[in-house]
Amino acid sequence: MSSNPDTPAPKPNGKTAMIIGAGPAGLMAAERLAGSGHAVTIFEGMPSAGRKFLMAGKSGLNITHAEDLETFLSRYGTSRARLEPHLRKFGPNGIRDWCAGLGIETFVGSSGRVFPTAMKASPLLRAWLRRLDGLGCKIHYRHYWTGWDETENAVFKTPDGEVTAKADITVLALGGGSWKRLGSDGKWMEILKSAGITCNPFKPANCGFDVAWTDHLIDKCAGSPVKAVTLTVATKSGSQTVRGEFVISRTGIEGSAVYAISAALRDQWLETGDATVTLDLTPDRDLADVTTRLNKPRGKNSLGNHLRKTLGLDATKTALVFEVTPRETLNDPAKLATAIKTLPLKITQPRPIDEAISTAGGVAWEELDDTFQLKKRSGTYCVGEMVDWEAPTGGYLLSGSMIILGNHT
Repeated sequence: MSSNPDTPAPKPNGKTAMIIGAGPAGLMAAERLAGSGHAVTIFEGMPSAGRKFLMAGKSGLNITHAEDLETFLSRYGTSRARLEPHLRKFGPNGIRDWCAGLGIETFVGSSGRVFPTAMKASPLLRAWLRRLDGLGCKIHYRHYWTGWDETENAVFKTPDGEVTAKADITVLALGGGSWKRLGSDGKWMEILKSAGITCNPFKPANCGFDVAWTDHLIDKCAGSPVKAVTLTVATKSGSQTVRGEFVISRTGIEGSAVYAISAALRDQWLETGDATVTLDLTPDRDLADVTTRLNKPRGKNSLGNHLRKTLGLDATKTALVFEVTPRETLNDPAKLATAIKTLPLKITQPRPIDEAISTAGGVAWEELDDTFQLKKRSGTYCVGEMVDWEAPTGGYLLSGSMIILGNHT
């Protein structure tokens, strides 16, 4: 791929390609196909491209992750086998080189996450669209796909009425089912299901969860971070533990550590109607040390002050202990130590799908061949978040979408 964002169009190969959806998955498909000589037209239902991409970049665009490749591959869970060949061909280093080719330098943060030096998504998107323009790609906005007509033309609803289009290759890059206001409304699923294509129901991914907090905790702690903790959730194969931080919201819990275990917590809730995440509020101290410290004479100190002085628990962690721990446990140092190391938070439900950062569900893997072509519609591909795979935040979602598109033709 050329390192110049103003790359001129290559020699035409006489073939046409239609991309439906102008998010990262669709734009990467357009770049790859145009770069191979296809005459590419992009259709986008919204008034502009990359709206969710831009939203993701508001707090710093995390485009990929710099950890070792084996660990990186493991983040894709049950879909790893299908994605790995493509991830190995166009992995994190390839994405960083691609960014550099657009004139966008990147850096690795302390957590291993990779960001543009300017942090924002908008400069990268502008350079990307400029490259696509140089490759001869055409983009039609406010063209909302509604399916196919009886002659297999794609049909679009536009402000000027219905229009149709056909191409040698069609790439569907229509996103998942969250953040509908940004264009990912998931309505495409009914169109594909009507065409006999199996689609698995959407589920929230990288989402928060509701907890039945008392009004007292909400008034005292809503919006407060809980730092330096581990969260553990049971899985079919054992358990998953992550260290990090999360935020207490008015409705429950959210934030990076919660998102990291959200798939396991969600699946537990879906299967049983009940779910619990276990917190270790002092992950750098073992149970014996915590017990010894709590057994120190309290004197006239309140229990809250005692927890602060002996264990360094801040007001938010202390409030969590008081919220879910029975009084008889609070008065027994040994039992209280165990509670602090294994504090159970009962989840009532995941937050709604539309609030989720991403979604699981979508086009079933068995409907796609190894190039992401629909087996039942030759020449039509499904890519990005509309395929049934998921990954945690940390650059994996964008990498997965762009990698898939980078190698499907």
